[in-house]
Amino acid sequence: MLRFFRQHRWLLSDPRFSLEAQRQIALHRAHLASALARERARTAALRRRTHARRLSVARTETPKEVICRVFGSRCDEAVRVARCESRFHTDAENGQYLGLFQMGSTERRLFGHGRSAEEQARAAYRYFVASGMSWSPWSCKPW
Repeated sequence: MLRFFRQHRWLLSDPRFSLEAQRQIALHRAHLASALARERARTAALRRRTHARRLSVARTETPKEVICRVFGSRCDEAVRVARCESRFHTDAENGQYLGLFQMGSTERRLFGHGRSAEEQARAAYRYFVASGMSWSPWSCKPW
């Protein structure tokens, strides 16, 4: 409806139609604002539910269990790397290197990162796959 009035601006300046045109514009703007507020609330609720679900999974599994689930058959290697890099602390820091697998800022930007063991393990797995299933990018090796 608002597009209509953009294309027919003369309705706003014609005294015969201007009051009704302005009323219609106000009604449609209010409707759009209401729809936007509902969509924002729905998005925020979805974000809260997703975050709560991730936290509940993170609370029931240890970082080692999460790493094993994410890395599958390479579980033992990944566990050894994470133990050496961070002692399984998701909040471990060493300069620009953060998390379970101590990924640098560039790697976090490319492969992701997060606060939970799940997010960090998935990011490290993406990095691991991108590096040819090799542990060469990490200081700590599994052997």
